Amino acid sequence: MKQGRLWLRVASGLSAMAILAACGGAPATQAPTTAPAAPATQAPAAAPTTPPAAAATTAPAATTAPAPTTAPAPAAAGRGAGGTLRILYWQAPVTLNPHLAVGTKDFDAGRLILEPLAAMGTDGTPVPVLAAEVPTIENGGVSEDLKTVTWKLKTDVKWSDGSAFTADDVVFTYTYCADEKTACTTNSAFTGAESVEAVDPATVRITWTDPNPYPYQMFVANNGAILQKAQFENCVGEKAATDSACQAANLAPIGTGPYKVTDFKPGDVATYAVNENYHVADQPFFKEVQFKGGGDATSAARAVFQTGDTDYAWNLQVEAQVLNQLIEQSAGKGKLLAVPGAAVERLHLNLANPDPTLGDNRSEPNQPHPILSDVKVRQAIKLAVDRGTIATQLYGPAGVATCEIIVTEPYITASEIFGGRNACATADGKPDVEAAKKLLDEAGWTLPEGKTVREKDGKQLILTYQTTINPLRQRTQAIVKQNLAEVGIQVNLRAIEAAVFFSSDAGNPDTLGKFYADIQMFTNNYDQPDPLVYMATWISSEAASKENGWRGSNDSRYQNPAYDALYEEYTKTTDTAKRQELVMQMNDILIQDAVVIPLVNRNQNTSGYNAKLQGVTGNPWDSEMWNVATWTMAP
Repeated sequence: MKQGRLWLRVASGLSAMAILAACGGAPATQAPTTAPAAPATQAPAAAPTTPPAAAATTAPAATTAPAPTTAPAPAAAGRGAGGTLRILYWQAPVTLNPHLAVGTKDFDAGRLILEPLAAMGTDGTPVPVLAAEVPTIENGGVSEDLKTVTWKLKTDVKWSDGSAFTADDVVFTYTYCADEKTACTTNSAFTGAESVEAVDPATVRITWTDPNPYPYQMFVANNGAILQKAQFENCVGEKAATDSACQAANLAPIGTGPYKVTDFKPGDVATYAVNENYHVADQPFFKEVQFKGGGDATSAARAVFQTGDTDYAWNLQVEAQVLNQLIEQSAGKGKLLAVPGAAVERLHLNLANPDPTLGDNRSEPNQPHPILSDVKVRQAIKLAVDRGTIATQLYGPAGVATCEIIVTEPYITASEIFGGRNACATADGKPDVEAAKKLLDEAGWTLPEGKTVREKDGKQLILTYQTTINPLRQRTQAIVKQNLAEVGIQVNLRAIEAAVFFSSDAGNPDTLGKFYADIQMFTNNYDQPDPLVYMATWISSEAASKENGWRGSNDSRYQNPAYDALYEEYTKTTDTAKRQELVMQMNDILIQDAVVIPLVNRNQNTSGYNAKLQGVTGNPWDSEMWNVATWTMAP
């Protein structure tokens, strides 16, 4: 989900005017963060002979705000030598099982406990975690024909309950998510395999049905958390989210990570203690972690820069003037982490009918939307939106207006980010009102004399537009509402608590997955240097529905055989140039069909932290908690 655009703005030493965080949508596996979906600085033609340095050539390293003039003294060494690490996410986690997560807050809260075989480093190169090494063609881990990937595992790893971590746990994780009825939100990372088998207790072999040009699709970064077979083996399929024992496991997974959960109140706070069995000597430093959720972005910024009530505050999606002031008042007590990336604030249009009178069929993929199924209406909305004002007045240097959903090199150049490839408004980002009106006229939506809302067959053109509660998002909503009113579309606004919107609560009507509205807005991005998983967001088989627990990543219920065919070709293509071409063809279909309407290409991470907190390294490709085991606190 991140990065690749230093030619647009430099993150090092940014003032608050240059930052508004990437949002909590799902990692790219799931719309959203947050949830979610995966990749792009270099699409490898084949598995690299060494860990993918190709990605590093275009994916800039994460950066942080300048350090204080006087460097803090080093922290005392040793496992559990520190006190309590206080982390604040104003979107509260509701599960600690990343495979059932919808928002970034769930993935990040789970990352303290559950680990992948490899993390994605700041330069887009995999870094071993549970693996002894990253497989490549050179070391024999990736076959020349790209059909097998063999992972060698560390042999000294134990689960937090003291039992041994083995290849069987890795194979089980695949089995768990490969079952469609489990409805993993990370499902796309596990597709395309013919088999995943334990060669021996320390070796796992993946055999792909077809040559896979991206060997790190599975078990890497946010989507690759390994579950303990002994804890979850009776939770495959529908029981994953419905069985009481499985629900308990989702809230307290046994892990190999640096911490273990001691108490979790979903929607509020998770408390962790040191995992005495952690496989890295002298880590982690903190004896306890409190992962607090709730509040809002502004109060989170105050907690780190003004009151000192927290050590790390995530996603400071705060108006630049306010954030600047807080940083100045901090007098060096707090630092700012800002990382450019692939995050795009966007509108998703619902192609299914959210009418409550449909009962159980509400927003099901087989129920066409009575208004938005018409591509001309969707295109009119795209042309009517004032990206220029949203970007300049609300985001400033922290975001640029964009008409594309893929925004990083080598797929797209700086000049194409806005208006160069898929011009979706006028040259300065202002809406093309007349063109939008013309499309609505052609679609049969006329504006009777003396009326302000268009009509067709006795029905008014009225849409409901939802997003999370956040001052910037509500200001964006107000701009879009005014834009659409100018072309004769009435918009009713809804603002939903982020903890609800980015949840997988099947009983709640206000989740992103259920999409009981016409338009919804959030940020998502790709989190590996190849957008394979991310582009699966819009394939037909990923359409969210009651059957998959509303956890399908395709929340728009978009169904286009041409797009599906391109994605299928993409999964099998090994030529670099051809892969890049396919990515942009899919991008173009999405933009021209106006199923997703990009607004602003935002900074990936914007978080604040205690100036004494050491080891924090922003990462454009992985969780903000990716290296939390190495964090320490200076005295």
